[in-house]
Parts: sequence; C-alpha cells; structure tokens
Amino acid sequence: MSSWSPPARPDWVVAANAGDNPLISAEADQSLTPDALLAEAAARQGRTPAEPGVFGTDDFREPLDVFCRALAEEADLHTVGRWLTRRMLVRLLEVRIQLADLLARDPSVADEVIDEPVFVIGAPRTGTTVLHGLLARDPANRAPEGWELLRPVPPPTPETFESDPRIALCGTELAGPQMVSSGLRAIHLYSARMHKECLSAMSLSFRSEELVSRYRVPTYVDWLERCDMTPSYEMHRLVLQVLQHRFPPRRWALKSPVHLQALPVLVDVYPDALLVVTHRDPTAILASVSSLIATMRWAHSDAVDMAELGRYHADLYGRSLDRLVDQLDDGLVAPQRLAQVAHGLVTTDGIAAARSVYAQLGLELDVRAEAAMSAFLRDTPPGKHGEHRYSFDDLGLDADDVRNRFARYIDRFDVATSASEGGAMGGGASDR
Repeated sequence: MSSWSPPARPDWVVAANAGDNPLISAEADQSLTPDALLAEAAARQGRTPAEPGVFGTDDFREPLDVFCRALAEEADLHTVGRWLTRRMLVRLLEVRIQLADLLARDPSVADEVIDEPVFVIGAPRTGTTVLHGLLARDPANRAPEGWELLRPVPPPTPETFESDPRIALCGTELAGPQMVSSGLRAIHLYSARMHKECLSAMSLSFRSEELVSRYRVPTYVDWLERCDMTPSYEMHRLVLQVLQHRFPPRRWALKSPVHLQALPVLVDVYPDALLVVTHRDPTAILASVSSLIATMRWAHSDAVDMAELGRYHADLYGRSLDRLVDQLDDGLVAPQRLAQVAHGLVTTDGIAAARSVYAQLGLELDVRAEAAMSAFLRDTPPGKHGEHRYSFDDLGLDADDVRNRFARYIDRFDVATSASEGGAMGGGASDR
C-alpha cells in the first residue's frame, strides 16, 4: 500500500477549490469543449474559428477532441485545475493562430535550417535536466527558454531578448502549478528564463506527453500511443525555426525523455541529430518519476493514485527502453551520432560527464564553455529549492520484478543497480 501523501496546498488554493474565489470559479466554470476553446482562442486573436487555415493544419483537431473528452470523463479536475487547464489550452490554440499568421506573412521562416541539434533523450530522472543545463551553458549552443517555447511568436530578437514582455507573462503561467502544488519546486523547477524541454513545443500539436503528465487521461494515452507523432515533431521543428529566425544560427541543445517513445520519428525529422542517452537504475527512475507526476497531477486534481502511476511507468518505460535496445542494435542511430552517460557521473561530476558527451560526439568543449558549466553547477547545488523525498516502496512494486522486467536494458547498457536505491528515499536535485 502506498504511503505517498500529497504536499499541503496554500490557503488560497483550498479556498478557490471550495468556491470562495469568484474570479477563479467564473473562469473555471467556462466550457472545456473543443468548440468553446477554439472560439475563445480565435476571438482573442481577432479571428473566427471558421476561417480556413486559421489554426494552421487540421491535424491537431482529433487529438484535441480526444483529450478534451478524456478531461471531461476521466481527469476529475478540481476548480483550480480547471482554471489552469483552460488557460493552457487557450494559449496553445492562440499560438497556433500566431504561427499560421507568421508563416503566411513570412514563408521564409520554414526555410530555416536546424543543423545537428543535440537531443538529451534519456528516461526521466536520469540526470537529463542537469545535463541539458550544462549543454545550455556552452556559448556554442542555444537552449530554448521557457518563455520562448510557450509563446514563440513573434520571433525573438537579440535586441529585445532580455526585456521581452512575454517573459513576465510566461513566468506567471509556469509558476501556476508550482504555486498550487508546492512540492513541485523541489522536484522539477520551471521558470520563464530557465531552459525548457521539448514538450512545450510539441504540445502545440496536441500530441504530447505533457498532457499526460498533468492529467489522468487513459483514453488519450491509448490514442497517443497509436498515433503518428510526425505532426508533433514537425511542430517542434517549426518552433525552433521561428526562434532562430532573427538570430545567427547556433547548435540547438534540446531535451526530453519523451523522445524515447518516438525515436524513429525524431531521426526522420532531424536526420543529422546528435543524441545523448542517460542511464540509471530503473527502480530509481520509477520511484522518482512517479513522485514527480503525482505531484504534478495534484496541482490539477484531488484524485492521485501513486500505485497506478507506478504500474503505468513500469509498463511505459519497460517497453520504451526495450525498443531503445532494439533500435540501437538495428542501427537506427549512427554510432558517431550517439553518446551515453551514467546518471551517477552526471550528478557527481558534471564536468566529466560533459567532457565524455562531447568526446563521444566529436564536439569541442573549450575552456570558456567549461567555466560556464562549472558556474552553473555552483549556482544550482542539489537541494537548492528543497528536498525531493520519494520511495520505491510507495509504488507497490517488487524491486526484483522490476529489475527482471528491465533486464535487457540493464544488461545492454551495463546500468549500475543498487538494491538500496530502489527502496531508499531520494533527495535534492540529484535525480533531475
């Protein structure tokens, strides 16, 4: 039986969920149907949903319909959860309108070349965030910031990058779930000026694991696992093209564990991509990611089942890491375009991990980049924003059964396992 307990909610959240905040209640009570969301997003942009091509291509409509139906029937949102969700969905649709308008006015955006982007694609909680942060500090790289992925239009410019009004706007949205579910800051901090993972761009296609991480929507999960993810990656590429349109091109440093679910599509859309896989004991992965997702869902719903999350993640990552073994053995990724690094090295000696990644990919890591990376590590010590405490025991799974399920992955990549790690309490930022 799980001993996980959700973090305490601030008084204002408790009051709003009880109906004591008329402004939040009024917005939360508005419809979450696709038609209502499309109408509001279009109106906010001075358009109507009936205009041909107003939202760009129509391949987002089916996933939007499936997701909204799952929200209504399965997600069990509380008042503040509905309020946050409605704002997010309207923003996604508004950005689709803005992207379509931009392409109509300036088709050359789509000619931007995304050259040899680096993707950190390890499973969640294996050091991907820390490694992405290190890569982002190299002046030769560019990692998208939170505000850029949430609101990429108009294309940012070097002259106004530090003062863009979207920074404050997106900062408020990114802070929302962290304000509602206070434990999130210690587990996975977000802000407008922090480098953000690919999910936020992919969500514009409504084919995105970001929608799964926040909500219990099994019908949408089933649809997502069967769908063609090409529109999601094409949207991701378009966002990068927009972001670099008024900048001198630099190598993109990108990150998301979700790429494990669609690696062939990533390689098809980005054939010259450089990939970095991080590795960790699967019991620790499952314990940490389930704690993260439970805390994220608590920001939107009162109904969070940690044991269900443990089973879900064991199945999801068992299948995805088995696929990774097959895909690499079958030559999906050329050896010179692949780097691998252990979670333990990333979290104990980040500079050594970065050196290893650069050497494996044939990239130059100069003194200036190393100095910037060292400063990043000094400025973001483990536990800076609180301690992330979690336990494998909360999942109701057997550690030996899990390691047997992940045996192919463990053996193929020589993953270090620890009988103690799976049942121990985690802490700080070491599992980012």
